[in-house]
Amino acid sequence: MTLEIARAEAPSRSAHTSRVAEFKERVHNHLSRTVGKGAVAATERDWYDATAYAVRDLVAEKWVESAGSHYEQDVKRVYYLSVEFLLGRSLIRNLLSTGYYDACREAFDDMGLDLERIAAQEPEAALGNGGLGRLAACLVGSMASLGVPGYGYGIRYDYGMFSQYIENGEQREMPDDWLRFGNRWEFARPQFTFPVKFYGRVIQFRDESGTLRNAWVDTQDVSAMAYDQLLTGYKCWTVSNVRLWAARSQEFDLMSFNRGDYLDAVRDQAMAGSLSRVLYPDDTSYSGKTLRLQQEYFFVSASLQDILRRYSSTHPSFDEFADKVAIQLNDTHPAIAVAELMRLFVDIYELEWAKAWDITVNTFAYTNHTLMPEALETWQVSLFEVLLPRHLQIIYEINFRFLEEVRHRHPGDFDLVRRLSLIDEDGERRIRMAHLAFVGSHKINGVAALHTELMKSGTFKDLHEYFPDRIVNKTNGITPRRWLNQANRPLSRLITERIGDRWLANLDEVRALEPLADDAGFREEFRLAKRQNKERLARYVQERLGVEIGLDAMYDVQVKRMHEYKRQLLNLLHVITLYNRLRSGHAQEAASRVVVFAGKAAPAYLIAKQIIRLINDVGDVINNDPAIGDRLKVLFLPNYNVSQAEVAMPAADLSEQISTAGTEASGTGNMKFALNGALTIGTRDGANIEIGEEVGEDNIFFFGLTADQVEQLRWNGYDPWSYYHNHAELRQVLDMINGGYFSPRQEDRYREIFDLLTVGGDHFMLMADYEAYIACQERVDAEFRDPDLWWRKAILNTARMGKFSSDRTVLDYASGIWDVQATRPDLNLRSK
Repeated sequence: MTLEIARAEAPSRSAHTSRVAEFKERVHNHLSRTVGKGAVAATERDWYDATAYAVRDLVAEKWVESAGSHYEQDVKRVYYLSVEFLLGRSLIRNLLSTGYYDACREAFDDMGLDLERIAAQEPEAALGNGGLGRLAACLVGSMASLGVPGYGYGIRYDYGMFSQYIENGEQREMPDDWLRFGNRWEFARPQFTFPVKFYGRVIQFRDESGTLRNAWVDTQDVSAMAYDQLLTGYKCWTVSNVRLWAARSQEFDLMSFNRGDYLDAVRDQAMAGSLSRVLYPDDTSYSGKTLRLQQEYFFVSASLQDILRRYSSTHPSFDEFADKVAIQLNDTHPAIAVAELMRLFVDIYELEWAKAWDITVNTFAYTNHTLMPEALETWQVSLFEVLLPRHLQIIYEINFRFLEEVRHRHPGDFDLVRRLSLIDEDGERRIRMAHLAFVGSHKINGVAALHTELMKSGTFKDLHEYFPDRIVNKTNGITPRRWLNQANRPLSRLITERIGDRWLANLDEVRALEPLADDAGFREEFRLAKRQNKERLARYVQERLGVEIGLDAMYDVQVKRMHEYKRQLLNLLHVITLYNRLRSGHAQEAASRVVVFAGKAAPAYLIAKQIIRLINDVGDVINNDPAIGDRLKVLFLPNYNVSQAEVAMPAADLSEQISTAGTEASGTGNMKFALNGALTIGTRDGANIEIGEEVGEDNIFFFGLTADQVEQLRWNGYDPWSYYHNHAELRQVLDMINGGYFSPRQEDRYREIFDLLTVGGDHFMLMADYEAYIACQERVDAEFRDPDLWWRKAILNTARMGKFSSDRTVLDYASGIWDVQATRPDLNLRSK
């Protein structure tokens, strides 16, 4: 059976029966011939392996067809460079994409197997830490759904984001050995192996024509070997791939081995392997900084060599390069690509500098993901001098030519030259990677309307004024195939029953649900779908935490990376306030509430780890207080990942998006929650603003300072003590934290958190937003106790989320940055 059957809109019953039988045969064949087991002896992991191989066969057929078509048509290709790809699990996604989900479930039922249990055997491909990596996965998946020839490039980390567990309330980290049992979805490509150079020195010489050339010599080289991870589009229209690079030593020292120097014989292998060992090594030490820069250059160099190989196989010169190649830099991690492409063009292919620079700028585009100066990557010049000496020369040359232009346009403005320079001369000289990406790209995009405007007026003000046409907005999006159809089967089935399945290819179609918000019967069906998801989360919590939670409570959820600016601590201040009100009898009418936290703190981020411990200590007190009972529960779910998000987000009633205004670039969790029928409580930050515009101000809970007000308050002199002294409930909460109420065996355990909010100046202004947040939570509580009102608003949130499909995001990139066309003919998506 071919994929054409899998793509049929509505197969007949006989065709479905045939598909079930055919799928069983595929699985049994792989069980015996690939896994080497019989059905009687097979474990759940064996069944997973056999099923994954069977589905991979289906996907690979279409992948070969897609790649061949791109070559034949000589289309422009998009290459998405990202140090993170948070892919998650692939089995269920690929079953849904190929149209074999129902056939697999029925086949498994016939064989006495549980699809969910089998699918849970798949390791989580946690090659990312949050929104950056998940966005990369969504965009490449949407390219496949739209027929945009797009590919991802990243690193095949041996260990993904660390595995988090909680011990005595504290975060502990263990290696995430996701490749322990192999990866059934990848194809090793040893024929695509490229050398990557480090260290060495640069010599100059004149070639036969007398042209001055540079050669990077005496280098330490490692090899980058390719592995292709397949990403399917909707109904397998197109299959794209993410090419991940693994580091290998170029040779084994047999002479040392034969002499008995076994460690020396494998030393180069060990050093090379460290490049692709761990995602985000701790960079607080010099060796850690060196390794992180090596990782970034390693995957960039291999990726660009591969792109040039692919282009050169069908083009005799580089004259058409920018017309056939678009490279998107996902944040500053791959920004060294600007210097590397120039090195390849000038040193290897011997292009003249001006021509090489023109091609480079017209090829690259850069996505910025942060406004915080401390999060914009910079690297010591001294580190580049040792590790990448040729690239330092190239960056100096780029900077010299750029600043010469600046001096000609703004003679005498030495301060502007200093601010625009790619080199930060204040203190230790550092390379500004965001400046390098900006100057070396033809378009720079923000990821939400507010974020983009703040880039223009703040972070990149000088560069924007110098290049006024470069900054554009491309609001982030999420794929509805994973974040609704896969993650929320009860709601997905309900939507399809009512409006058909075109929403899977065009999320704007869900707007047809709007009239049903006033239908009492549909509101009840919507509520029951939410209840099924709550039951799933409750089972998850019971299995992992041993805590029972009620299904009628409000599920108040904040799951995201642990960081001060995301203000999990503000959420916790509300929890303690509500606890005090319940104990004092001042919240008798309040709805029962289950407050769920999840997220990982970077191993060296001590204050974020302290916040995790405080959440667990607060939960321990509240969850065991007989005066509270089931009226309030506080949970921290360990080891947050994509699979856990797929359980938590569909169950949420309330989505916490409470970052300090002006700090969150966009957010994508806010979109996932709203699409799944959760109401948002949030600041006017990132994409929250655009969500409010789409769903309506009456269907979202905004509170707190705006970005302009935050800046004004900071400019005028922010005094957190004034809030402490003038608000009795806030003072009580902070005194409880500081006085050991939640840590009686160590009363000063959370003195640092108290000092952070008071003596430390409360940089993210929790104190300033506290009163507005508490008042907004009171409004949330009142509306939750009005079911008709609440479920009407929940339905409208789902119905009005069409804008936030990653399909729309890709179309915006395609038309506004990449200059490519979607080839899928049956779509009518809006591009904003």
